[in-house]
Amino acid sequence: MHKLFSGVQSSRTARSEEDRDTLWDAWGSWSECSRTCGGGASYSLRRCLSSRTCEGQNIKYRTCSNVDCPPDVGDFRAQQCSAHADVRHQGQFHDWLPVYNDPENPCSLKCKAKGSGFMVELAPKVLDGTRCYTESLDMCISGVCQVRGSIRELNRLFVLKCSGLLVFI
Repeated sequence: MHKLFSGVQSSRTARSEEDRDTLWDAWGSWSECSRTCGGGASYSLRRCLSSRTCEGQNIKYRTCSNVDCPPDVGDFRAQQCSAHADVRHQGQFHDWLPVYNDPENPCSLKCKAKGSGFMVELAPKVLDGTRCYTESLDMCISGVCQVRGSIRELNRLFVLKCSGLLVFI
């Protein structure tokens, strides 16, 4: 550690976690949940107040709406596919069915045209809160599959790291 003179540390090397956070504005309010049931995601943002680059994250996530959906609500991924029924693809309108459990990119919206069977990626990311895999509680957040664990752990807070990885705190 650098010392300017005995007992005094250089401000360059003595920055604490608290000092680092003073470069950020306060966290904003939580966004509306991405889903009304079945487990979704909400986020909060903060702004860097420095003219330099701030250390840390500017967004954090938490799970929300962790109640089971009524049976008539239907599958969230299927709802996203069917929302594209009014958009022409290759000159025609199609009824779209979801493609599940894509091992290469479980958080992209891949759908197949009903009847013809051809498959297309209709969006690079599904909506936050979409399950990555049908037999898993893991959910897509900002296009990345995040491990959620058991249904009892859904209220844990998430923080999106600058690297794009989501970690639990």
